[in-house]
Amino acid sequence: MNTTALLGPGGVVFMGIYLASLILVGLAGRFARRENSMADFYLGNRGLGLFVLFLTLYATQYSGLTLIGFVGNVYRTGYFFLVSVTFSMSILAAYLVYAPKFHRLSRQHGYITIGDYIQQRFGSTTLTALSTVIFIIALGNYILSNLKAIGYIVEASTGGYVTFVQGVIVLSIIMLIYETLGGLRSVAWTDAIQGVLLLAGCIFIFGVISYQYGGLPATAEKLMTAQPAFWEPPTLKMKLTWLSTLTIVFFGPSIYPHATQRIYAAKDEQTLRRSFQIMVFMPIFTTFFMFVVGLVGAAQFPGLDRLGSEQVALFLLNDMAERLPGVRFLLILFLSAAVAAIMSTVDSALLAASSVFTQDLYKRRRPTVSQNHLTVTGKVFSWGLMAVLVFLAIQLPQTLWRLTEIKLELLCQVAPAIFLGVHLKSLRTDAVLSGLLVGTCVALGIMLANLAGMEVATKPLGIHAGVWGLAANFLTVGMVSKVVSIRRPDEIGIQSNMP
Repeated sequence: MNTTALLGPGGVVFMGIYLASLILVGLAGRFARRENSMADFYLGNRGLGLFVLFLTLYATQYSGLTLIGFVGNVYRTGYFFLVSVTFSMSILAAYLVYAPKFHRLSRQHGYITIGDYIQQRFGSTTLTALSTVIFIIALGNYILSNLKAIGYIVEASTGGYVTFVQGVIVLSIIMLIYETLGGLRSVAWTDAIQGVLLLAGCIFIFGVISYQYGGLPATAEKLMTAQPAFWEPPTLKMKLTWLSTLTIVFFGPSIYPHATQRIYAAKDEQTLRRSFQIMVFMPIFTTFFMFVVGLVGAAQFPGLDRLGSEQVALFLLNDMAERLPGVRFLLILFLSAAVAAIMSTVDSALLAASSVFTQDLYKRRRPTVSQNHLTVTGKVFSWGLMAVLVFLAIQLPQTLWRLTEIKLELLCQVAPAIFLGVHLKSLRTDAVLSGLLVGTCVALGIMLANLAGMEVATKPLGIHAGVWGLAANFLTVGMVSKVVSIRRPDEIGIQSNMP
C-alpha cells in the first residue's frame, strides 16, 4: 500500500495551529471559571446553551469509531451494516426515556455524576461502587479504542513520518492539558469547534468519494461482480446479531457518564430537548455517509485483512490525493474532522472517568475533604488513567469495533437502575443490585469462557454476551421484586429513595 503522506507542509501547519488553539481554549475555560468547585469544573456551572450543548453532544456521540471503526465494519460485512444508522437513532430514543427527568432531578439534588443519582435513588454504597467500577472500565475501553483510531490517522496522514505511537502520545498530552485547565467548560468549547469540523468533514468525504468513484450505483455494480456475498440476504443468525447490537447500543451509550454530564450541564430542560431534536438528523449526515465510504472502500481495495480494513477510509483518501492533486489540500478538512471527532470523545470520556472516580469512590471514603482537593484528585487520576490507556493502545491488537462491543456489553448492565429507576417508585435496591451482579457475571462468563478456549462463542446464537447478561439482569430484577413484594414490610431491606 502506498505510504504517501496525506498532509503536505501546509496541512501540517494547519493541523498544528488547530491543536495549539485547543490549548488556548483550555486557558479561556480556566479564566471563565466562576468558582473552584466540582460543579464548575465537571459541569461548567450548569450553564451550557443550545449551540454549545448540541455540538458537544454531537461531537461526543460520533467518534473515531464512526470514522474508522464503522467504515471498517462495513468493509467486512457489506450492506448488512446499513443497520448502523439505526444504532445512532436508538441512542436518541433512549435519551428521551430518562434524560428530561434526569435533568430535573440533577437540579433538585445537585447531582455531579450518574453515581450521585444511583446513591440518592437506591441508598446503597455497594450498588454505587459496583456501577462506578463498570463505568470506569467502559470509559477506559472507550478511550482506548479512540486512541488506536487516532494513531492510525496520524500515521497515515504523515506517511509514517509521525508514527502511531508518537501520534497517540502527543495528542493525549494535548487533551490532558486543556482538560486539566478548564474542565467541562473547555471540553465543551473545544467540542463545539470539533463538532463543526466533524460535520463538514463527513459531508466533504461523502461528496468527494461519491464524485470520484461514482457513488452507490457504481459501487453496487462493482460489488455485485467482485463480492456477490455482499448482496446475500442476512441469515437468521445475522438478524439476531443486528437486534442484539441494537439492544446494547440502546441501553449502553445513552448512560455513558459523559452523556449524563451534558444532561446535567444543560442550561434548562428546553435547551436539552431542542438539542436532541436537532440530533435526530445527524445519523444521516454522519453514520450513513460513513457507511457509503465503507462500501466504496470494499469495491476499491478488496482483500484487506482485519487491521487493513480499519484503515480503508485513509486508503481511499490517499488514492484520491494521487489521482486528483488538487484535492490534497481539501483532505485536510476530513483529517482534521477525524482527529476532532476522536479528541472530543476522548476528552469527554476522560473527564467523566475522573468525575465518577472522584465523586463516587474517593469522596465517599473521604467525605470531609475540600472541593479544591477533590478537583486536584480528579486531575491526577486523569493523567494516571491516560498513561495506562496509551500503553494499552500501543500494545493491544483488538479492532475498534470489538473493543466497542466489549464496553457496551458491560455498560448496559447498569441500564435497569437508570431506565427503571426513574419511572418505577416500587423498584428496590436489592432487586437492582442482584440483577446487576447476575447480568455482569453472565456477560463476563461468556467472554472469559471464549478467551479460555472453551467451545463458547462470543455471541451464542448470534446474540452478544451482554444481551444474555441483560436478559438475566432484567429477569433477576423481576424475580427479586416479586419475592420482596410478598414479604412483610418489616422484613424488607433498604427502602426506595426515589423522589
